[in-house]
Amino acid sequence: MAALETIRTKFGIGATIIIAIGLLLFLVSPQDILGFFQSSGNDTVGKIDGKKISYEEFNDKVAEYSRYYESEGLPTSGEDIQRQIRDEVWNDLVIKNLYLPAIEKAGVSVGEDELRDAFSLYFYDQDGVYSDSLAQQFDAECKEKSQLGEMRRRQRKYMVDKCRTGLLIQKYYALFNAAGYVNSLEVRRAIEENNTVANVDFVMVPNSYYPVDSSIVVSPAEIERYYKDHKENYKQEEARVIEYAVFDGETPSAADVEAENEKFASLYDSFGSADNMRAFLLQNSDRQLDENWYKDGELYSGSSELDSWVSENKDGVSPVFRSGDSFYAARIMETASVPDSVYVRRILLSETNDSKSRQQAEELLSTLKNGSFSEVAVTLSLDKINAADGEMGNLGWLTQEMISGSGFESVFTARIGQPFILTNRNGVNVVEVTKATKALPKKKVAIFAKTAIASDETNNAAFNKAQQLTNRAAGDYEKYKAACEEMGIHSQTTTITMSGGEAREYYSGVSDAKNVTRWAFDNKAGKVSEELDKVKGGKRGQVYFVVAVKEVKKEGYAPLADVSEAIRSKLYRQKYSQSRKEKVAADIAGLASLEEIAEKLGTTVSNLTEVSFSTSSAPSTDPAFIGAVASAKEGVISGPVAGSNGIYVFKVNSRETRSFFTEDDAKQAQSRIENRHAQLLFSKESEEKVKDNRARFF
Repeated sequence: MAALETIRTKFGIGATIIIAIGLLLFLVSPQDILGFFQSSGNDTVGKIDGKKISYEEFNDKVAEYSRYYESEGLPTSGEDIQRQIRDEVWNDLVIKNLYLPAIEKAGVSVGEDELRDAFSLYFYDQDGVYSDSLAQQFDAECKEKSQLGEMRRRQRKYMVDKCRTGLLIQKYYALFNAAGYVNSLEVRRAIEENNTVANVDFVMVPNSYYPVDSSIVVSPAEIERYYKDHKENYKQEEARVIEYAVFDGETPSAADVEAENEKFASLYDSFGSADNMRAFLLQNSDRQLDENWYKDGELYSGSSELDSWVSENKDGVSPVFRSGDSFYAARIMETASVPDSVYVRRILLSETNDSKSRQQAEELLSTLKNGSFSEVAVTLSLDKINAADGEMGNLGWLTQEMISGSGFESVFTARIGQPFILTNRNGVNVVEVTKATKALPKKKVAIFAKTAIASDETNNAAFNKAQQLTNRAAGDYEKYKAACEEMGIHSQTTTITMSGGEAREYYSGVSDAKNVTRWAFDNKAGKVSEELDKVKGGKRGQVYFVVAVKEVKKEGYAPLADVSEAIRSKLYRQKYSQSRKEKVAADIAGLASLEEIAEKLGTTVSNLTEVSFSTSSAPSTDPAFIGAVASAKEGVISGPVAGSNGIYVFKVNSRETRSFFTEDDAKQAQSRIENRHAQLLFSKESEEKVKDNRARFF
């Protein structure tokens, strides 16, 4: 256990690769997905620097990573976890096929000694100290011709690959940053600029772009010329503009909630008198029996009123509390003085709960009275991993959170120094608590909780309305729009892409709706879907979508017609600002003071202290204004200056040189810039040489 925990948590001290957590379990058979795409002639998940990544290759890699995570005992289900491992596989393929060849071509390599040092980071104990015994144990297990040996060899391959990749990327970043040499002149200039602050009086006339000044005209020719000169700024991904209507058959109706309320009330007395609470909750409650002990104020049930009741009472059954569509009641089952943490050791005698193993455990209890627990653990225990503080069998300090649901909960009420038999899902154990933190008053609480769900009637009503819309639309966008208006249905508009990895799955707060995205990309403009279920519904309810493709945007350059309004607005602002600057210059001609200028322009004089042409200037300060202040003469009225926020006329009253920005600060600032450049280099490479089609599969 300790070795595995170390492997999970320690790497990352010296590397830049972030290891995602998870295990992929496909909702749909991988063979079915592969067969579909092979039959359609396209099973390519993506292309990296010209190399096609087939679905089969990608899925094999996912399976390889999955086996590693499975060996670590990590979570095995959930869409978020599935996405994490697929993302990790894709990122590693990009690194392997795009980044590493470039890095190695630059002459960067990793020596065996470096790799060994990085690999050792996996074997630091909980105190941050390298444990040679953990490393030797892992190495010995890798050599075993057993299932454990196979698992350890798989782990070692994964870990070594991560170490080597991390070191190569670190070195490449270091090489790239070293190329950004900053000479002494640049350092002195940076220190001077950052340490020089100015006291400035200024007058500002804000830009007011609305209402539009009809005297300022942007011609079609100007728009077209700007588009041609800046065409690279208007690259676009393939996208779909869709409209969609949502029909919620998953949220319970008022009638559904009231029905659940009545059912909950009918079971309330049985909850208060049940002898077998585990069986009652298993049959009737969304929340099962909790073996944890809670201090006052520690319980979080989902109802703050119920939590308060538990803290304020020592026994009994609470009233029924409602929170949203959920109903709660609590019964205080036990009270006792219980520690927060206990130090535990165990001998695992059998991985099955049979009479022979229990008899062996009974005999062992008497033996332990005169023998050494750790010596017996070395000889008899099947657990060859846990050896906290160097003694075989020691699990170490345990909290309730660490062992929740494991069947080990009884250790918190066990007598210190008295071994006992504990059976759980892992088998038959002889366990001893050797020390504990201070015992505190706590309660064991049973919580009866039930959340109302949508009835078949609610679900059917949503489905029927979605079906009515599809029937009226008859697959045509214009008919869809007319039907929405006639039926009083709200239709939402959004633009979706296939970028960023996997298909978009969230629409109007509804998750698991990737099929909406896939349908949109499989259809042409003007098409309307039949009713689409979300991929995974609730226990009984569903959410239905009716989707219309309003527009198809092709990959490449956005047409001029699509961006002309944005360009017109940009050019208008530029012309407007220049016009305002010229008008201000004419209005203030001949005026000798900022006070006179402010009066003429209908505004007031403001003051700023510590204006600096620095790396840390306030983002709210107009850059054009800062730049003008940095080069202006003291005591002289300067301007007007056209900024993004307005037109400035100002006077630098004084400048002061301070010493808060040091040479180290200058070098650190430059280092941040160079590091960002290195990141942008990788980002640009990916943008040009990586085509990610995962969204069509996942």
